[in-house]
Amino acid sequence: MWRNAVTRSLNLLPSRSANRNPNLTPVSCFAHSSIAPFLASSSSFGYRSVGLGSCLLQFSEIHSAEDPWKPGLGKLSIERRAFIGSAAVAADSSAESAVVLGSLGSTAAFPSQKARGIFEVLNHYGRCYWELSKARLSMLVVATSGAGYVLGSGHIIDFAGLCCTCAGTMMVAASANTLNQVFEVQNDAKMKRTRQRPLPSGRITVPHAVMWASSMGFAGATLLAWKANYLAAGLAASNLFLYAFLYTPLKQIHPVNTWVGAVVGAIPPLLGWAAASGEVSLNALLLPAALYFWQIPHFMALAYLCRNDYVAGGFQMLSFADVSGWRTSWVSLRNCLYLLPLGFLAYDWGITSKWFALESSLITLFMAAAALLFVRERTAKTARRMFHASLLYLPVFMSAMLLHRLPKTEDESLIVQSSPAEELLIYENEEFMKGDRNIQATYSRATRPPVAYASAAPFPFLPAPIYVSTSL
Repeated sequence: MWRNAVTRSLNLLPSRSANRNPNLTPVSCFAHSSIAPFLASSSSFGYRSVGLGSCLLQFSEIHSAEDPWKPGLGKLSIERRAFIGSAAVAADSSAESAVVLGSLGSTAAFPSQKARGIFEVLNHYGRCYWELSKARLSMLVVATSGAGYVLGSGHIIDFAGLCCTCAGTMMVAASANTLNQVFEVQNDAKMKRTRQRPLPSGRITVPHAVMWASSMGFAGATLLAWKANYLAAGLAASNLFLYAFLYTPLKQIHPVNTWVGAVVGAIPPLLGWAAASGEVSLNALLLPAALYFWQIPHFMALAYLCRNDYVAGGFQMLSFADVSGWRTSWVSLRNCLYLLPLGFLAYDWGITSKWFALESSLITLFMAAAALLFVRERTAKTARRMFHASLLYLPVFMSAMLLHRLPKTEDESLIVQSSPAEELLIYENEEFMKGDRNIQATYSRATRPPVAYASAAPFPFLPAPIYVSTSL
């Protein structure tokens, strides 16, 4: 009965028109899994029995042009599209198609098709979230935050607190990077380096990305407030606002955005220190200062290498107005030289040992030498060399700082729990000692009578009477 209904419905399709494409054959698909392989039979159109798996693939092919990743369509990947049905093909290709449709149409294959579709959907969104979060950049931010946490700790490092701080920092960084791409979706579409990102390529929608950024930002700040302290959570929220709502729009307005971005990159180690110690001291500013000065030559080299892309995207960088590259190279060298005294300051302030001062000076001179080469010969080759030197500098600097760190020497009070009986005994002892001191003070103030060892007469040669003080 249901076979006849399907046949009648197929006869009503608009495929009878004279302008119908002879290379396509409509296939009737139903989404309920309890129905057996579906029949689409008609002698005039050459329909065959089609399984539910093939129907799902055909359904995804029909709708993939507008939104191939829309939830609920079952996936799927563009590389695995299935073209089903062909009424005007040769006999050999018809036989091959019949074999393919028969393999896809088996009812037993439907659970595996469904599982594969779910896996591919999860894989697709996982890759989109990974790219939206700029995971590798976010992990660098997490590394600086973790280094700040270790430097701000005492002799004992709270590894549970360290993990929670890193997780919260990762979430907030993912939120900031996602919002950055949401605001710059039109600019990224014009740049060769960024046009394949999820938003410009259409692999995910803007509302979906905003929802992901909001959930990650809220979860990260909440985790920091719960497991660390409100100071760390406030620094994370402030950095999110600074990056997404100040630095991002400023990139299209003025070249000063590079220095604002350097401030954003310097806050994570300060966040880690605050999470460990609950305060922001002078010593806490040393690693953020290193991050600030390091970012200037790093991004100057990147902006010089990608000048054409940034121009196409509409971003304002210092290298645009500097055609010769003279100012760009000198700014890079100057900030490299600012890094030189940081190792000596770390030793002088008691943060690290003297060996770090030597190691920090050596690696800073190495990056400064690369910047000096860029000053002397302003080419893409020297700019790339300085960029690679900056990539090597930061992990070596932080590793050496953690290796030679001196734990904070703070007087930690030991709290000993005692029983009520012991507390009562201590209280009575203190009261007894206080009363004893009062009695001694009273007797010391009282006047003592004189005691003569001998009378003055009839022995005038004897000494005069003296006072003898008696103590109880």
